[in-house]
Amino acid sequence: MLKVAEHAQRTDTGRQRPHNEDSFVARTPLFAVADGMGGAQAGEVASRVAVDTLREGLGTGSGTVAERLRDQVSEANRRIHERALRDQRRAGMGTTLTAAYVDEGQLVVVHVGDSRLYRLRNQELTRLTRDHSLVEELVRQGRLTPEQALEHPQRSIITRALGPEPEVAIDSEVLNVEDDDLFLVCSDGLTAMLSEEEIEAILAGPGSLDERVDLLVDRANEAGGRDNITVLLFRVEHAGGAPATLAAASLPADEELPADEEPTRTHEQVTAVLPRVDAEQLAAAAGDEPPARGPVDGPRTPRTPVAPRKRRGVRAGPFIVLFLLFCVLVGGYFASQTVYFVGNHRGLVTVYRGLPYELPAGLKLYSVNYPSAVPVDEVDEPLRRRLLDHRLRSLADANDLVSKLERGEVVKP
Repeated sequence: MLKVAEHAQRTDTGRQRPHNEDSFVARTPLFAVADGMGGAQAGEVASRVAVDTLREGLGTGSGTVAERLRDQVSEANRRIHERALRDQRRAGMGTTLTAAYVDEGQLVVVHVGDSRLYRLRNQELTRLTRDHSLVEELVRQGRLTPEQALEHPQRSIITRALGPEPEVAIDSEVLNVEDDDLFLVCSDGLTAMLSEEEIEAILAGPGSLDERVDLLVDRANEAGGRDNITVLLFRVEHAGGAPATLAAASLPADEELPADEEPTRTHEQVTAVLPRVDAEQLAAAAGDEPPARGPVDGPRTPRTPVAPRKRRGVRAGPFIVLFLLFCVLVGGYFASQTVYFVGNHRGLVTVYRGLPYELPAGLKLYSVNYPSAVPVDEVDEPLRRRLLDHRLRSLADANDLVSKLERGEVVKP
């Protein structure tokens, strides 16, 4: 029988963020970290929805623990996505999620995004999750080394998260566990600041779990604290006793990170999800043909042989024109979402997706994609005029400009 022998946890805003967008659950048998993204689009709300959904438990339905845990993550994705659709202020919000569930004899893991799960066994640290990020994919393809990935300008771009799409692919695994295995669940605010060798040295070193958690967070802040930092540690062992419950009752909320339902924000989160253009939507918008309308046969009298046909033509013509116009407009809109430009959003240099135009009735052809942490006022006036000229760019070009600004490098728009 597997049980949690001890656990410790801590979350910290870091040194460069005014708000904490991380949420977590640290209550046997569930340990999970969600790192919200979206800035003004309320990434902190997305992360809280994710952990609240997990806190509801696995239910009493059929299926394995892994299947039921995946179902809960899918439900969290659905709730976040639908909430964003209902509130334009939160359009595009999302969150990572890494969760570990201590079952009777194994550890069930679900994972989306770039938060991570590690295991320390025999003083050796092993990463158990794979980042869903642009640089991780480049490393897997052999186009970047792990060392280059640590400082890559696109390291904050993740390719998978809960919320931005109605459905999401969820990594899931069931792991065998040995006595005294120590597990670490953390947000990228830790792993972006400390190397795995530094993390291993701290976890394998002396001190209680609380002391080691504090040391990890403190060291990450000393290294710069560029993002929110959340660290959960739990040690497992095999012992007799009743199995961990899978009941539908909610887990207690006393160890969940508090988050305001309607947060007030002054800065933006820099993590972004790499946008995905829906090819099926583009094809449907640009390629659908209106259904053919054949003649309607019916009895005619000698007195009205032509009038009915003429009236049908008058009625059908405007509808066909409107339908074709609608197809053109929809196709143009989706095509516009494949380009980007740099602008000003709430005083911060920001990457926008779409075209820099606003149609009548307040219909905007653009949306915030990647809010940076660089205030517009801090950019030199000559550079500011060229940078914020709303010139259309590729996603890579726009993000590269902003990333260079954040690192203080020379920028040539």
